[in-house]
Amino acid sequence: MDYLVKLKEIKANFDNIEKELSDPDLARNQEKIIELSKKRSSLIDIVEAYKKYDKILKNIEGNKEIVKSSDEDDLVELAEIELEELETKKDELEEEIKFLLIPKDPNDTKNVIVEVRAGTGGDEAGIFANDLFRMYARYAEIMGWKLEVMDLNESTMGGIKEVVFSLSGNEIYGDMKFESGVHRVQRVPLTEGSGRVHTSAASVVVMPEAEDVEVDIDMSDVKVDVYRSGGAGGQNVNKVETAIRMTHIPTGIVVQCQDERSQLKNRQKALKVLKTRLYDLKLQEHNDEISAQRKSVVKRGDRSDKIRTYNYPQNRVTDHRIGLTLYDLASIMEGNLDELIEKMKIADRTEKLKS
Repeated sequence: MDYLVKLKEIKANFDNIEKELSDPDLARNQEKIIELSKKRSSLIDIVEAYKKYDKILKNIEGNKEIVKSSDEDDLVELAEIELEELETKKDELEEEIKFLLIPKDPNDTKNVIVEVRAGTGGDEAGIFANDLFRMYARYAEIMGWKLEVMDLNESTMGGIKEVVFSLSGNEIYGDMKFESGVHRVQRVPLTEGSGRVHTSAASVVVMPEAEDVEVDIDMSDVKVDVYRSGGAGGQNVNKVETAIRMTHIPTGIVVQCQDERSQLKNRQKALKVLKTRLYDLKLQEHNDEISAQRKSVVKRGDRSDKIRTYNYPQNRVTDHRIGLTLYDLASIMEGNLDELIEKMKIADRTEKLKS
């Protein structure tokens, strides 16, 4: 098996990490502890799989030896039955290990910034954008993540034009990255009196949160505007100029934050979003280069694609990237996204394995 050598290397690396973590002198270096703990966490699944695999290989060899050398018919028969079971388990574990050996996206462990915007469909699109925001808020609550609103622009009928929020916790981008794209809803809008089903849309952009070391911004390239926060319909909700708008002149990227009453806090949040947008731009350029070399089944890089349809009359959700349809829309809108996201992960890993 070609990857047996690789598994042994990973196991040796894992053992070295555990040895370092057990060193009492390391207690004074918290940064190193965090770094080693993350590495250990990223390797533990494959190390456990390797331990099982190694045990199965040894058992197979032991049973083969019994079949070859034993004179006891009953013992040989039992060994042959067990050998067949072990071979099946071995094949299953090999498939699992192949997936585990696929290099992980280094961004998967990062926190994210999410932008949800109303698309075509007027007031109904704004209501749907708000429904999506609520869905992600419920999912974050289920997962134990922290959600913080960076900017919120409300519309009429209880909808939103756009919302920008951050999610912090464990392994967030690895789950949320598959949500980027155009989401479409089919239902009878509250604004429709005749009972006809309409189609509306909203876009979702999920970006891994940039760290300071990854994005260096020259503030002379950034135009900063200060203005008063506004509510739905343009009414002023803040008499003081605390809202911040930042324009990155070289790229034309504009971000704004008006959620906090403090101008300083809004400035800090806006700068975090700007850094993340710039990091995401760099990441997209890298992904475009990869996509030019191979066409991926999971088109998470192309945000112009319609990725999912939410059909209310049929209680149906369809993910068009992998042809998955679930008749569980009500539960999904309550934040139960696990099955959808897990299926996307499997499709993504399968595509990478083929490549």
